[in-house]
Amino acid sequence: MTEQALSDLPIILLAAGQSRRMRGADKLLEEVDGMPLLRRQANMACMVTCGPILVALPPPPHPRYQCLDGLGVNRVAVRNAAEGMNASLRTAFAALPEKTDAAMLVLADLPELTPDDLNLVLQAVDLNSDNLIWRGATEDGKPGHPIVFSAKLFPEIATLTGDDGARAVVSEFEDQVERVTLPGSRARMDLDTPEEWAKWRSAAPV
Repeated sequence: MTEQALSDLPIILLAAGQSRRMRGADKLLEEVDGMPLLRRQANMACMVTCGPILVALPPPPHPRYQCLDGLGVNRVAVRNAAEGMNASLRTAFAALPEKTDAAMLVLADLPELTPDDLNLVLQAVDLNSDNLIWRGATEDGKPGHPIVFSAKLFPEIATLTGDDGARAVVSEFEDQVERVTLPGSRARMDLDTPEEWAKWRSAAPV
């Protein structure tokens, strides 16, 4: 992609999950870097692109809406969010501007991702190549996020159901996936329980 195209690439932030394993707390409202995790992730997206940022959210009212106040993002309500992740994918990709060439997908619950990580994946994107997917990976090669999908795959995403994410699409086009190695395990490192959050915080450098 050209530098101009990279700077305008839309970013979709998936944030409609129910945090079921947090036993009443909301992991996307946990504080990271002095702010709710969801706001941190939205800020990160704003630092990477001048294009639209779409945040897939549960139906309102919901506290996640308020934590995005003042940010230049589009809040996209996923009316059937209880179905699972693929309802968010269908809704968010359908909300992209017409003639979008590609879009980056970021999970909102990866607290160690940085703007540099997103930029590394963006810089790998070449829509003139045979590849259709570019995704972050851990240092030891495990696939993770963020993921950029070529618009050629948007019709595939539009048919997804259930809670498997875009796994079926990635698997079908595995030979057209380029992995981009990111430092450590932050391409996959999420925190789903209060115990995981406590352990992560205790290990964080002072």
